[in-house]
Amino acid sequence: MKALVYHGPGRRSWQEAPDPEIRTATDAIVRVDAVTICGTDLHILKGDVPAVEPGRILGHEAVGTVVETGAAISALKPGDRVLVSCISGCGRCRYCRTGSFGQCLGGGGWILGHRVDGVQAEFVRVPFADTSTHLVPGEVSDESVLMLADILPTAYEVGVLNGRVAPGDTVVIVGAGPIGLAAIATARLFSPNRVIAVDLAESRLQAALRFGADTVIRADSDPARKVTELTGGLGADVAIEAVGIPETFELCTRLVRPGGHVANVGVHGRPATLHLEDLWIRDLTITTGLVDTYSTPTLLSLIAAGRLDTSPFVTHRFDLDEMEKAYEVFSHPEDTGALKVVLTRS
Repeated sequence: MKALVYHGPGRRSWQEAPDPEIRTATDAIVRVDAVTICGTDLHILKGDVPAVEPGRILGHEAVGTVVETGAAISALKPGDRVLVSCISGCGRCRYCRTGSFGQCLGGGGWILGHRVDGVQAEFVRVPFADTSTHLVPGEVSDESVLMLADILPTAYEVGVLNGRVAPGDTVVIVGAGPIGLAAIATARLFSPNRVIAVDLAESRLQAALRFGADTVIRADSDPARKVTELTGGLGADVAIEAVGIPETFELCTRLVRPGGHVANVGVHGRPATLHLEDLWIRDLTITTGLVDTYSTPTLLSLIAAGRLDTSPFVTHRFDLDEMEKAYEVFSHPEDTGALKVVLTRS
């Protein structure tokens, strides 16, 4: 088969790779019908995730068709259309039993495209397939449900729910890339008074308005002062960090009011300073997290019911064998306006 293979920082190629095979009774082999690229894949290519070894097939977001199942699989059969979750869960360990699949002790967690070969390929082996895939309703398109593999549950769980967004809140989202836009869309499910987006790129600020932000602020125009003015001197109730660099995390801690919440969603490759000399007195709650995907069934039901529209995320479409071109487009959003790219089997 063909697959996108990582060859070390800055190096990748769409090349021949061995077809995946069933290794354990809980595996399934899935034909990849639609796949996308994540900002985390770009972090890997920068060398920010050293656990990813050269030779690894990248990718953790796909929709496909089951072609083979291990002997222990009971919820799937060949021909089923499934969402392959970015998180795998053994379903038996202490964390899985409480819905914390991202912290799985039984060999799961974020493993696809990280510790085992991922989904940016023509076929993929999915470990723990019964508990790591979701059957796709017939009326939901591959493209729509693909956004539930990672960005929607990540923004919803790690940003909106961890940040305790509530009706009447002022919510600031720093970073208006795909995760930040997903945070805007899912924060609005809780009827906040105001959603503010902060970014450097004008194209992404305009996208934030389309996704439901009430106000946008350029990151180089003193956002702390402007948020203070918009909130009568208080600051935001919730700040969601959706970039993954020290400067944006530290900005979030300055944007929230005393008693507020900072929810870090971004993937950080460098240390960030926690200014406890300023923060200790302000009663802040700071949360971090890897998505668990426990919310995926809820989000899937919202899509099926027409209550959540994921179509605006997709800005570029490619055939699966145009993977290198798709990476170039996705890697330069300032030039291409890319939010999410979708590659489909031709």
